[in-house]
Amino acid sequence: MKVKYQLLASDAKCPFRASDSAAGWDLFCTHYEVEGSHFLYHTGVAVEIPEGYAGFIFPRSSVYKTGMSLSNCVGVIDSDYRGEIMLRYRIDVPRDYNAYQKGDRCGQLVVMPVANITFELVDELSDTKRGGGGFGSTGK
Repeated sequence: MKVKYQLLASDAKCPFRASDSAAGWDLFCTHYEVEGSHFLYHTGVAVEIPEGYAGFIFPRSSVYKTGMSLSNCVGVIDSDYRGEIMLRYRIDVPRDYNAYQKGDRCGQLVVMPVANITFELVDELSDTKRGGGGFGSTGK
């Protein structure tokens, strides 16, 4: 599948896959803004996700080295969004954080299919062994 993209800044880079088996395409920081205890990272990249798919923005596994976390945990790019991909990170360890810098890989894009569903209001749902048990109800 091809995903069309645009580079919106002269120093923007194409999303990069570090290995042939990688699920995510790394995104690079062109610049960032500090907003209180948050960093807003610009990638200078816009994408055209095909209909029936969505893009999901995840932190890279090396995020633990930064003392920050992606503010919305996982970002969602709908197939009709055409704006710049940006990531907002929250500083979790104020005394010991290591922010991404210009040119660093600051996150990753994973494109996945999205089911076309409709919701149906019913009086009852089918029974299962688990039922309504949640938050650790199945054990450790």
